[in-house]
Amino acid sequence: MLRANMIDVIGDTPLVKLLVNEQTQGEVYAKLELLNPFGMKDRVAKQSILAAKRSGELQDGVPIIESSSGTMACGVALVGTYLGHDVHIVTDPRIDPITLAKLTSLGCHVHVVDKMGEQGWQSARLQRLSELLEEYPNAYWPRQYENPENPAAYVQLAHELISDLGQVDILVGSVGSGGSLCGTALELKKYNPNLKVIAVDAAGSVIFGQPDRPGRLQGGLGNSLIAPNVNHAIVDEVHWLNDEEAFSATLNLAKQEKIFAGNSSGSVYAVARWVSTQVQPRTKIAAVFPDRGDRYVDTIYNVDYRLEKNISNLEMPGGPNKVPYGTVVSSWSYACLKEAYIHAQ
Repeated sequence: MLRANMIDVIGDTPLVKLLVNEQTQGEVYAKLELLNPFGMKDRVAKQSILAAKRSGELQDGVPIIESSSGTMACGVALVGTYLGHDVHIVTDPRIDPITLAKLTSLGCHVHVVDKMGEQGWQSARLQRLSELLEEYPNAYWPRQYENPENPAAYVQLAHELISDLGQVDILVGSVGSGGSLCGTALELKKYNPNLKVIAVDAAGSVIFGQPDRPGRLQGGLGNSLIAPNVNHAIVDEVHWLNDEEAFSATLNLAKQEKIFAGNSSGSVYAVARWVSTQVQPRTKIAAVFPDRGDRYVDTIYNVDYRLEKNISNLEMPGGPNKVPYGTVVSSWSYACLKEAYIHAQ
């Protein structure tokens, strides 16, 4: 399949039906966003940067600066440097060696903050980013957490799902900046107003009313701040998994489905698999898998690391506990946002 350049490679990712298990009623389809050149956030980088160039917000030759410790950084590096821009990525010590190697090999300037801010690593990175914007006043900042081009980048993903499936009944996706799940859901609801939207988050992430635990081990989902692109109104249900559950699900995804992925994908897999046992036959469940496993070879896939972090059991519970929204959780639990909204009225 010929593409004109590497930017054109982004999108049109495969959709695969999962084996899941014998209790399955619904049909689970994994959207393999991890097969973009660097991952799902390639779509956001492409959408944001090209839109900024069209509008004149991004002038030829000026730097691009973004805060990221993962796939957004790689996407910005790919698109930005390909179009001739210097790219500065602000990150933190959690960045893995493989992502760092990708960024430096693409010609990025990588700035690593050395200590947390008042709101964890995110606030420390944003402070450093602010300093760089003062140094480069004409620079373009994609602002993945609040830029409407972030959710807009997933309109095409929704169209790809409709083209392949005809209709999606349930969408399951992880949440960090909010763009992928909320952008995809908003577009899918134009085709099916009854679409059920299930968010997957990390225990210790503040996005859906939990207290912040900056020491959580999961990467790629969760946040220490609530990004403006998180549209809580469109989410029907949220699931939280702790580190051990997320790691276990990720290893199980590789073993059972032969998909070598990161913990965002693993957590989404666990939730989608359970949801498939709770629905009517032939219900179509789309699960978005954002990240490859290469970033996690020294953590999730490393026995010594897991032992060091006291992650040795790797047993998943049979399903989540249902809790009222606002309950502090430490293991796989879920809450219905729509129920919480009704009770608040």
